[in-house]
Amino acid sequence: MRVILTETVADLGHIGDLVTVKNGYARNFLLPRKFAVIANESNESSFKHQMALLAKKRQGSLLAAKALGDKISKVSINITKPVGEDERIFGTVTTAELAEALTGEGFNISKKDITITSDIKKVGVYQAEAKIHPEVTATFKVWVVSA
Repeated sequence: MRVILTETVADLGHIGDLVTVKNGYARNFLLPRKFAVIANESNESSFKHQMALLAKKRQGSLLAAKALGDKISKVSINITKPVGEDERIFGTVTTAELAEALTGEGFNISKKDITITSDIKKVGVYQAEAKIHPEVTATFKVWVVSA
């Protein structure tokens, strides 16, 4: 089934893209949530008319994501963990802990959108990434300190 995306869908496409998906995916997910419309003759003609509006919406969301990414890049998060010998931490630092810490800083980022770039096994400074938009990824510092 051919559909026109009205919202950006991860791993599928951006606003305004004409994509081919399976019928069930379109009927059960994309169409009820208004992420897409069926690409028939009338929708395709109105699609051409609305491309300018969709381009503005896409550009606005990208600019907002870049601004949010700049703010997140300046953030430094402190995670307190119990420490054993050689300053090795017990357990691990999870993306859920990082998401909770970012929420405490005023950013609403899902744990699914956070990636820890290296293994956190000792006390120190590490890097993590937050995927804000399909085209914007922000890197922030994670300080692991002893409890």
